[in-house]
Amino acid sequence: MSKKRTNFSAEFKAKLVLELLEEKESLNQIASKYQVLPKNLVNWKKVFLENMSLAFDKSTVVKEYKEKIENLEKDKDCLARKVGNLSIEKDFLEGKLKSSVSFDSRKTMLDTGLKLSINKQLKLLSLSKTALYYKPVKKFSRQSDIKLLNRINELHEIFPYYGYQRLWKQLLKDGKKIGRKRVISACKYMGVEALYPKPRLSIANKEHEKYPYLLNAFKNDKNQVIINESNIVWSTDITYLKTVGGMCYLAAIIDWGTKKVLSWRLSNTMDVSLTVAVLNEALSLYPKPDIVNTDQGSQYTAKAHVEILKRHKISISMNGVGRSTDNICIERFWRSLKYEDVYLSDYKNMSELKLGIEKYINLYNSQRIHSSIDYRTPDEVYFLNNSYDEVA
Repeated sequence: MSKKRTNFSAEFKAKLVLELLEEKESLNQIASKYQVLPKNLVNWKKVFLENMSLAFDKSTVVKEYKEKIENLEKDKDCLARKVGNLSIEKDFLEGKLKSSVSFDSRKTMLDTGLKLSINKQLKLLSLSKTALYYKPVKKFSRQSDIKLLNRINELHEIFPYYGYQRLWKQLLKDGKKIGRKRVISACKYMGVEALYPKPRLSIANKEHEKYPYLLNAFKNDKNQVIINESNIVWSTDITYLKTVGGMCYLAAIIDWGTKKVLSWRLSNTMDVSLTVAVLNEALSLYPKPDIVNTDQGSQYTAKAHVEILKRHKISISMNGVGRSTDNICIERFWRSLKYEDVYLSDYKNMSELKLGIEKYINLYNSQRIHSSIDYRTPDEVYFLNNSYDEVA
């Protein structure tokens, strides 16, 4: 028997979205607390942000829905008659099909090339989905399996950055006679995954306009981007961070010439509102740059983000496809943050992580010396180049 779909009230959805916007807990923590899917939370937040303006223009909404209701009422009787006739025809054909056609013959009628889903075809043909797709699952239940799982867990705690391949090689080195596929299955069974920055965090939107990479003009003979002044190029990106409570997303903007982190924000969802908030904050605190460089992720090619840059007459530069090294300035900052703070700490929730990041960035800007800027601090170099009292 299929599980009945739960319908959540508007008040319930609004309550969860407001908690999500407070950003005191991760997306997974909020979803787990209220027993909803994380995907639903993300969708509700998107709808909420897109329709906030309707709260101040109720007359337009009321008029629109009144017209829809009137049209639906007109079509109601006609549709009811059609549905009734189709139901009678469907019941007649299903009865004849089930009584006169064998199970094997009905099974051959399934067609994956049709627009009609397999589940619907199975129902219409009176076939059991379990009978067609069920395969016995090999469980890790033997004593030797338990020892293997325990050993993999121990290795993961010691070497959290080991992937399947290195875990397998380490087990072989320990004298375990085991195949690589078995190690992969065991890791998936336990949810063990290497702790390292994953590629393709930002997924491109094919419908959005892409912009050329402008930083080739600053490259030297060794193909390195050399910028020695502040507010020439800002680099911005999104990375993910794990806490005990779940996944979080960090967006930041760094000044390429001085390595100063200008603004940052931690969120439990990854959408354009995150990147827009970071950009607006940086522009409100510092003089605008000549160029802002990003990847081709949908958050950066979105209209809301691009229009801010155009309004401030800032040139837009984007990495080539699959070339994260084009934005190497902020990629190096992500690595420093993770290996010098996040991976060494046991942040249990977003609140702890946010405080930890704030402390690290303050230290990074004001105390941590950088070889690329002659062993000075980012603040020292940035404010030496910018003697100003207010944002230009």
